Amino acid sequence: MDTRGALTGRIALVTGASRGVGRGIARGLGEAGATVYVTGRTTVEGTAPSGMPGTVHATAEQVTELGGRGIAVPLDAGDDSALEALIARIDAEQGRLDVLVNSTWGGYERFTDGSEFNPGPFWEQPRSLWDSMHRIGLRAHYLTSSLAAPLLLRSDRGLIVSLSSFAATVFVPPVAYGVAHAAIDRLAKDMAEELRPHGVASVALYPGIVLTESVLHNIEYFQDETNLETPLFVGRTVAALAADPRVLRLTGRPLVAAEIAAAYGITDENGVLPASNREKITGVPVPPFEQGDQATP
Repeated sequence: MDTRGALTGRIALVTGASRGVGRGIARGLGEAGATVYVTGRTTVEGTAPSGMPGTVHATAEQVTELGGRGIAVPLDAGDDSALEALIARIDAEQGRLDVLVNSTWGGYERFTDGSEFNPGPFWEQPRSLWDSMHRIGLRAHYLTSSLAAPLLLRSDRGLIVSLSSFAATVFVPPVAYGVAHAAIDRLAKDMAEELRPHGVASVALYPGIVLTESVLHNIEYFQDETNLETPLFVGRTVAALAADPRVLRLTGRPLVAAEIAAAYGITDENGVLPASNREKITGVPVPPFEQGDQATP
């Protein structure tokens, strides 16, 4: 499936897209021709709390260069009034929203901000770790979705994608990390119940090990990994979901990016299809219908 041009005329919002998977998703939607509102805190290169490169303006420019229309909206996902203003702006400028991607996240700063890393048990972790993962992660996902829902109801095929991971189902330290992802999965599932009658789908999406700026910064810890994904690969997967007229059949489910990509015939930018890491992480084989038979699941 070639998603280029498949979302021309569609309106998307990607939160937390200054860098990382969020930037890759915004780029993938742009490659498909969508108008993409891009949010993030970083407006000046080199000023991110994590120390990582990337700005919200640079992501928006890349969306436009790839064939879409990128609109940068600098904001802090923990600022309720800023989120309210953003949704009001989309309403005024577009009148609807077709795709919402919740990719804001907090807590990773400890890997790159120069602070001493503590891999110890939960009782040794700072309270700020829990607060960051649940306020900038889970709470922001919930609030953005609730504010955007009325605009999504006006779409003929609305979609919410909330970034999650297998940490929702298996133990991945720190404890705060797994608890937040389990809650994000439940959020996607329960929102699906109330959105389904309105034709709006809600799914959680599990990327694999993605070559984000943070992973590249710590690449020595991934030397044994050969099954890596690029951020744009995840973006192309989201674009394929958004372009699928039958996406509602998947609502409420946690989806593995590599499995869905195989089903849609999506490849990475180097032409490779990364393998699902489901069995490696959980011991559960990939469901037969998602093993790359080129048919939509």
